[in-house]
Amino acid sequence: MSTLVALGSAVDSAQVVGNMLGVFAFGVSGALLAVRRGFDVVGIAALAIATATGGGVIRDLIIGETPPSAFVNLRYVVAALLAAVLIFFWHPPTRVIRTPLYTADAFGLGIFCVTGTVTAFQHGLSAPSSAALGLVTAVGGGIIRDVLAGVTPSVLSDGELYAVPALLGSAATATLLYFGQYTYWTGGLAGAGAVGLRLLALWRHWHAPRARPHRRRNAE
Repeated sequence: MSTLVALGSAVDSAQVVGNMLGVFAFGVSGALLAVRRGFDVVGIAALAIATATGGGVIRDLIIGETPPSAFVNLRYVVAALLAAVLIFFWHPPTRVIRTPLYTADAFGLGIFCVTGTVTAFQHGLSAPSSAALGLVTAVGGGIIRDVLAGVTPSVLSDGELYAVPALLGSAATATLLYFGQYTYWTGGLAGAGAVGLRLLALWRHWHAPRARPHRRRNAE
């Protein structure tokens, strides 16, 4: 906690910038999925806003910050709407929309796992609890997006490592905070590591371990 107090406005400014970038990235991913699912302009805007702000709303409710920031700082909603407008007028063909969708989602994931952890730590949570809430912040919007779009949430199947990069990024940020080594540079590296791991997993098709089917039962 003392590190954050010492850094003061520098960390706060980095938090604002990071949250804005994360909101925009998740807004793009939500809008792209809406286009992929054939939603109209209202659906595109709704999915962009829900994806961009959902994780932060869950985080704020857990730490008792009410009303949540998304309902107080309308710049977050505006950023999500700008992402929706951009995708409404310009988006790749549906057959190749998967790559930009997952890329935007990876950036939102990496940014929010850091900013969510810092916010939780600033509110007095322990390092492990802060890391857990950073994970919730990172994956919460994606879960809401997938449920509203009628697809299986990525965090449940963890296809191409979804929750794992966010958890590692949150844990790294919490460790930096606990030992007084957190700066916007080290936090940026933690977020970049999460983004890089997610993109690498998408490229290499890495998956989290899955339960093996029972041979005897399958034979029957």
